[in-house]
Amino acid sequence: MNIIVCVKQIPDPETPAASFKVDEAAKKVIPAQGIAPVVNPYDPQATEAALRLRDADGGGKITVISLGPDSARDAIKHALAMGADEGVLLSDPGFDGIDNFQTATALAKAIEKVGEYDLILMGRAAADWDMGVVPTGVASILGIPVVSVAKGMEKDGAGLKVERVLDDGFETVETSLPAVVSISNEFGEPRYPQLRQIMLAAKKTVQVWSAADVGLGADEIGAANRWLPLEALYVPVVESNVEIIEGDTPEEKATALAQKLRAAKLV
Repeated sequence: MNIIVCVKQIPDPETPAASFKVDEAAKKVIPAQGIAPVVNPYDPQATEAALRLRDADGGGKITVISLGPDSARDAIKHALAMGADEGVLLSDPGFDGIDNFQTATALAKAIEKVGEYDLILMGRAAADWDMGVVPTGVASILGIPVVSVAKGMEKDGAGLKVERVLDDGFETVETSLPAVVSISNEFGEPRYPQLRQIMLAAKKTVQVWSAADVGLGADEIGAANRWLPLEALYVPVVESNVEIIEGDTPEEKATALAQKLRAAKLV
C-alpha cells in the first residue's frame, strides 16, 4: 500500500499555564520561551497505523506531509525515525495565519502532487485548536470517503475495515480505497524510535514545497483569505470565590450550608 500520513507540529501541551501568552492585537499565540514545540500527540498513532498496514500488506511506501515553519521538519523526522519512507514540508510565508479549511486545501493539493496513494491517515485532531475538521476537508476536496476517530483497522480485500470510537461504544465500518482515516488515541501506543533509526532519519532529505509548488495562488492563502475569520483570540479570565462553612459538628456545618443556599435562593 502507498500511504500518506499528515502530521503537525504544535506548542507543547505540557507548557505551564503561566508561560502561555496571547498577542490579542495580532490574534496569535506567543511561543513560550525555552519550550520547544512537539509533534501533535495523535499523529504518531497515525504513523503507527500506517506502519502496521504496510507490514501486514507486505510492502508499500509511507510519505509524511506537514504544513508549517521550518521547525516542522522535526515532526516529519519523528515519523521517518518510526519507519516512514519520505517526507514533504509545505512551508510558505503565505501559510501564516491560515485556517483549517485553507490547511485542508493545501494538504489536498500536496497529496495530489505526491501522486498515487491508497490511503491517507491523520490524527483525529490537532491538540492545539482541537477542531478535527482537516481530515474531512481533505477527503471532501479529493472526492474520496472519510472515516473518523478510528481505533483499529485492517485491509479487507480491495477495501478497508475500520473500527470507530463512538460516544457510547464502538462501530465497525467498511470503506473503499482510496480513503481518509483519522486515528484516535484508542489505537494504542506508537512504537518509540531507536537511536539508530533516529540517526538514519536525520540523514534523510525532506522535500520543501511552497504554495506555488502545489498550485495555490495568493488569493487562496494568507490570513486575509481565511474561510473562517478569526474575530478574537484571548486567554479567558477565570475567577472563583470560596467560602468555608464553619461548624463544630457535621450537622452544624450542614445546617449552615443549607441556610446559605436558601439565602442565595438556590434551594
